[in-house]
Amino acid sequence: MLAKPRADLKPNTYEFETLPLVSPSGFREYDARWLYPEQINLVGIQALGLGLGTLIREMGVKPAIAVGHDYRSYSSSIKHALTIGLMAAGCEVHDIGLALSPVAYFSQFALDVPCVAMVTASHNENGWTGVKMGAQRPLTFGPDEMTRLKEIVLAGAYKEVSGGKYIHVPDMAQRYIADLTDRAKIKRKLRVVAACGNGTAGAFAPKVLEGIGCEVIPLDCELDYTFPRYNPNPEDMEMLHALRDKVLAEGADVGLGFDGDGDRCGVVDNTGEEIFADKVGVMLARDLSARHANAQFVVDVKSTGLFLTDPVLIANGAKTDYWKTGHSYIKRRAHELKALVGFEKSGHYFFNPPIGRGYDDGLVSAIAICDMLDRNPTRSMSDLREALPKTWGSPTMSPYCPDEVKYDVVERMVKLFSDMDAKGEKLVGQKIRSVVTVNGVRVTVEDGTWGLVRASSNKPGLVVVVESPASEANMRKMFEEIDGRLSANPEVGEYDQKI
Repeated sequence: MLAKPRADLKPNTYEFETLPLVSPSGFREYDARWLYPEQINLVGIQALGLGLGTLIREMGVKPAIAVGHDYRSYSSSIKHALTIGLMAAGCEVHDIGLALSPVAYFSQFALDVPCVAMVTASHNENGWTGVKMGAQRPLTFGPDEMTRLKEIVLAGAYKEVSGGKYIHVPDMAQRYIADLTDRAKIKRKLRVVAACGNGTAGAFAPKVLEGIGCEVIPLDCELDYTFPRYNPNPEDMEMLHALRDKVLAEGADVGLGFDGDGDRCGVVDNTGEEIFADKVGVMLARDLSARHANAQFVVDVKSTGLFLTDPVLIANGAKTDYWKTGHSYIKRRAHELKALVGFEKSGHYFFNPPIGRGYDDGLVSAIAICDMLDRNPTRSMSDLREALPKTWGSPTMSPYCPDEVKYDVVERMVKLFSDMDAKGEKLVGQKIRSVVTVNGVRVTVEDGTWGLVRASSNKPGLVVVVESPASEANMRKMFEEIDGRLSANPEVGEYDQKI
């Protein structure tokens, strides 16, 4: 039986080569991430696989799992160590090789297996590794499953079972690309810059976009795990600026940027304007709700209020549910409500049938954007952006707040705004229209101006976002109201940035 993991092993020792090193901090809300080998070694990865296989059996799920890895110097080795642990737990492992996260999710359907483990650190710097996991396609693990997995692994409570099996799958990348491109080609001659930041998406995105009929201008599509130019992260301004410059230099119709494991897509329009993911979501919601009557959407609480106030969406009969921030939460909520799409401000989009299979796929998002442009042959991407109602919004701001008290501070804010609403008190001189408390508190007043306070899920801090469809002045007033109330809490410190 594999030993119970430790967190104090040092490299270049006998113990490091024979015992599992697993830092508890690597278990996150939706996945697992560690610095390798400082925080986890190969024996620790083996323990993770054994724990995951134990959890799969505990959940009553068939122990058959698709496993893939991203393009980093050590990812293949980590996948093989994970596979050994899974097989020791009696799992049937289908090795799909080098893949994007959505390729791994697709393989669950293509191979008819219920479980997935994708070795990737997404856009994190080289030196990081991680695993995205699921046992109920198309869903991935959330906090409950990750907490239980952490308990099993750290306690060494895994169970070895005989009968493990290894199956090599040599053609999953080709099957995935064929699945996305087996369709009518777009009629419009679109020139598309595909930026991949030298991440794994470079092996997939150009082929898929060419396959649907686009003229592709590649940008940093060569695989290079050192990420020599910038990390492949479509929320990172360095990547977006490089994409903007290429779009303008080439006179392209649109620029599409993909993150390291291919589950997100960033957008730059034909004028070089970087469009935030929630606004792209509104554009897609307009396009899709015109084709699907009474379309249901799910968005996270950080997203623009236009999903509720946009006159086109209202006229199309679209309905939108605001839910907890986090790709696992949005994916699950969109699945539960049978929503057409779930949009998260970070760029994770979840297209359900008939468009997608419910998991986040940056290339499915890219295809939806190209289809939207194809259905609007006389309008540019900037035309569609400018057609949205004007809003004034803040960046995501994060005042410091210690982990041990940040949720208490948020609960005080929930109570404060809920009490104001119950008493009919005004905020920024207006009546409160709604108070949404599914993830912190999002308070909206009569003219649609809103503010959000929630706890950060990955660092000691809070998350503050404000937006107004009425004026910049009202947006700033909302921030001043929230900031004033937060400042009354001595635990709240300096912001990383302010409007």
